[in-house]
Parts: sequence; structure tokens; C-alpha cells
Amino acid sequence: MGRSCPSGGIVTPEETLDELERRLCAGPGRLGGARLASIDGPAGSGKTTLARDLVERVRSRGASVALVHLDDALEGWAGLDVGVGQLLTTVLVPLSEGRPGSYRRYDWVAKDWAETVTVPVTDVLVVEGCASAPRAAAAWTNLVAFVSTDARTRLARGLARDGEEMREEWLRWMELEESVFERELVRERADVHLDGMGRFVS
Repeated sequence: MGRSCPSGGIVTPEETLDELERRLCAGPGRLGGARLASIDGPAGSGKTTLARDLVERVRSRGASVALVHLDDALEGWAGLDVGVGQLLTTVLVPLSEGRPGSYRRYDWVAKDWAETVTVPVTDVLVVEGCASAPRAAAAWTNLVAFVSTDARTRLARGLARDGEEMREEWLRWMELEESVFERELVRERADVHLDGMGRFVS
């Protein structure tokens, strides 16, 4: 956890990127003129890959883009609310006012806070991670994509990355993130739902 890495070998389908780009650019920017895309969903589902590919697509069109991995703003395994708090108060509020945002990066290896990361004013901001689409940010958000796959696959991906010794942490995390999705009605509010391969699902 906290070391975001794309799922090996997976590339988001072009038709998916076409539709996400169309939806993202359909209306005016809501975040101080910027367009905000939130890539939410459970850990190990493929959010990082989707966010990376969407950023590359938008950037190839000549737009300036910033990418925030919400994992970097969490205070460890139990710090999900801290990360969401940083996202709302020190990233999105300043950007909504036309000013750069920032957040403290958590070092998952040292288990302590590290440097402050600046989030510049750009044409597009992509935020990916569990709880990256809180209801409190809805008015600023142009696109919410919910990415998920089955729990067995997600757990296997997580343990392959973090090690078998982190199984209990992962199981606790999976319960926590599900409670957040229910509380924030993320599935119900999502504009699109995608599977772990970046394909649309109903």
C-alpha cells in the first residue's frame, strides 16, 4: 500500500480513453477553471494504470495536467480520513481559488511524514486512489470513474507488491474502503464503472 504501481502489462483500451476524455471535456472546468477527474475504487483494482493512461492522453492533446496519488497523502494504513482531509482542504480548496495546492507526502517505508508536494494550477487535475471522490468535492468534479475487480484478484495484487506479511493489513483495509464507498455513495455517484482491465461495465 502507498507505493502506487500500475498493474503489470495492462494498458487502458483506446475506446475507454476516448469516452473518458469526451466526458471530462464535455463541460467547463469546475475547479477554478480546471477540470477534475477522480479515479476511485478499491485498492489493487487498476486505478493507477487508468489514471496514468488518462493523463498521457490528455497531455498529448496539449493540456497541462497534474496527477495526485491519494495514497501519498494518507497517514499509513489507518490514515484514510487524513488523506481525504488533505485532498479537500490543502489541494482542492486552493485550486478552486486559482492558487496552487499542496499536501504532505507520507513515506510508507519510514512510516512518517516526508516533504510537502506542490500541486500546480493546470488545465486538468487527475486524482486517483480509494476515497478520491468524496461527496464534499462533487461540485468541483467533472468526472468520477469507479474502477473495481474481484476481491481475490485485488488481494493477490496487493500481496505481490507488499508481501505476504501484509495480509492482515490488506484485509483490514478492504473492510475500511468498503465502508467509505458506502458512506460516500461512490458507486452510485460514479459517471462510469470500469473493470480491472479498463473496460466499461454496467
